[in-house]
Amino acid sequence: MKARSKFLIGGAFVLGTAGYLMASSIDETAQYYLTPTELASKVSDNPRFVNTGVKIGARVVNGTIKRDPSGRSVGFRMTDGAKEYDVVHTGLIPDTFTDGVDVVVEGRLDPNGTFQSKILLAKCASRYENAPEKYKDTPGYKTATAPRA
Repeated sequence: MKARSKFLIGGAFVLGTAGYLMASSIDETAQYYLTPTELASKVSDNPRFVNTGVKIGARVVNGTIKRDPSGRSVGFRMTDGAKEYDVVHTGLIPDTFTDGVDVVVEGRLDPNGTFQSKILLAKCASRYENAPEKYKDTPGYKTATAPRA
């Protein structure tokens, strides 16, 4: 067998193995991004979906936040307007986490129906809004926001 043939067969084997490993790892690392209603639908369709890692996008229900005195965990309810879930988050809590804020939680739904979160992200809408009109006359406002040439 020629050296070129051996090289091509070896290269095909290496590429095939790498492709197989990448394809098989997708199932292990992929996560669903759902709303509470979609999560409830998935769990009712397949009860084994409980304890599957997911990300949930929802809003914190006003008046439901209960902080642990240690500051390392918090409990609250999240909703998408149709379905609500209790959430217990263990870990860092963002400064922007308050009542009514949009959140993304990453974790697993336990058999009791409580979402156990390990990652909590809270949206801060005020950072993305335009400056109020009263600040338009502030010295330096136009130079700070004007596009550079």
